[in-house]
Amino acid sequence: MAVETMTLFTSPVSPPRRLRSATSEAPEIKVVLTTIALLFVAIFLLLPLAAVFVEAFRGGIAAYLSAITEPDALTAIRLTLTVAAIAVFCNLVFGVAAAWAIAKFEFKGKSLLTTLIDLPFSVSPVISGLVYVLLFGAQGYLGPWLGERGVQIVFAIPGIVLATIFVTFPFVARELIPLMQEQGTAEEEAALSLGANGWQTFVFVTLPNVKWALLYGVLLCNARAMGEFGAVAVISGKIRGVTNTMPLHVEILYNEYAFSAAFAVASLLALLSLVTLAVKTFLEWRFADGIAVGRSH
Repeated sequence: MAVETMTLFTSPVSPPRRLRSATSEAPEIKVVLTTIALLFVAIFLLLPLAAVFVEAFRGGIAAYLSAITEPDALTAIRLTLTVAAIAVFCNLVFGVAAAWAIAKFEFKGKSLLTTLIDLPFSVSPVISGLVYVLLFGAQGYLGPWLGERGVQIVFAIPGIVLATIFVTFPFVARELIPLMQEQGTAEEEAALSLGANGWQTFVFVTLPNVKWALLYGVLLCNARAMGEFGAVAVISGKIRGVTNTMPLHVEILYNEYAFSAAFAVASLLALLSLVTLAVKTFLEWRFADGIAVGRSH
């Protein structure tokens, strides 16, 4: 019995098991994963982007400039920028109002409004364009009534604007709602208790707290508006020099075997995408700082 007791107390104690980090892997696994990620980015992102610019300048600088300055191309560029500006402004107003209402107030139908904001994410852009054709087309529900009054929606700029607004309106609201909900209403209540009215509270308290998220949402909204194809293709009628945006103009040129001109116009969209990416990266950095500051308060 004594020997068993001595053996029990003198047996070596196993060292505590070291916890393995969730991010620690063997070096060869890290190399394989990194290589796969880099190959994926190179094949599916960088290579197509490089091909766009190579094909765009294949005919030389003169051919490139001619392709992007011919009348139909300039009309498409102006239309794209105009539609994007209108859509972004409308979604900016809606997004701020919806986010403010959802994050700062309690009301009946709040969950329904939040769900409806996400509706364009689950509806195909082609379907959304078709819906507007069914509503405002010549054989649609409102088309004859509008036609009698000389108002044309389908195959015209108003229809393109409506379709673009539909597919882009969640972006601003969805960037603002989580941040506003996290910040709460303490600062607004403090401002009101000090004598500020509703407008002053919004301009000097609410808006500065969400400015980077707002700019980020506007940036995403603008990028989607300029590159939208499906909804615009259905409702615009693809009238050359009238209702063609830049993506539609690229498609028409490519179908006509004007490859250099098609890639030249496409390169402008690619340049806009690169600029958007650069601004997006900057805003993500500032947005992360803004969240940290908000949490510290």
